[in-house]
Amino acid sequence: MLTRLDLLAAATAATAAGAVGALGFSMLSLGLPAALFVALFADGIVRPRSSVLYPTLSHGPRNGKRVALSFDDGPDPEVTPAVLDALAKHGARATFFTIGRSLESHPQLGRRLLLEGHELGNHTMHHLDIAAMEASGAYAEIAGCAQRLRALTGSAGRWFRPSQTRYSTPLIEREARKAGYQTCVSYDVDSLDYTDPGPDAIVSTVLGSTRPGSIVSLHLGHSGTVIALPAILRGLASRGLRPVTLTDLLSP
Repeated sequence: MLTRLDLLAAATAATAAGAVGALGFSMLSLGLPAALFVALFADGIVRPRSSVLYPTLSHGPRNGKRVALSFDDGPDPEVTPAVLDALAKHGARATFFTIGRSLESHPQLGRRLLLEGHELGNHTMHHLDIAAMEASGAYAEIAGCAQRLRALTGSAGRWFRPSQTRYSTPLIEREARKAGYQTCVSYDVDSLDYTDPGPDAIVSTVLGSTRPGSIVSLHLGHSGTVIALPAILRGLASRGLRPVTLTDLLSP
């Protein structure tokens, strides 16, 4: 059985030869554990390129000072503007995984997100339990949101996060690739803000678990998240951690 050291050596050679995309595809097609590939990616050996079919990513490289705050759901007119105001005040950037029907209802918020330096991702069309769907239903949910993103921005974006499940199944990953997404995004820090535990609990959970390279899961539509966000941003800054978009987190 190939070990992580075997894959590390192969990745180093492939990187030097400019064949990272082929390496990523072969690792996945051989059924090798996704965790090994993610570990190589996190070490900075494998870098994101458009030709690579990644498994679900839970975090980025651990050897820097960048983190990614990701906000699921929305955009909504009640919470999204306040979140954007807090991010702007602290000079932070984030990735917003939007629901297609919400983006269709509030395109002006989608435009504001982009104008202020954030990026949009796909979080399905209707936020249903995608892991319980058959292939055709899952594809329709992903492609529907992609169409709304494309209508607003001219692009479906790079990132897809499945709805109502932390990790993508092989079926979800396959249907996401069919819809144009080579990367499904998970997270390593769950703020649990959707349970409405109160702002102090959200701050404690996020700051207690976030480290370099973390992808933090937060949600729109919850007032506690808005109240907690300034303290989260101050706490990250005090540790020298800079919130960036997911694309920036995963860039060299």
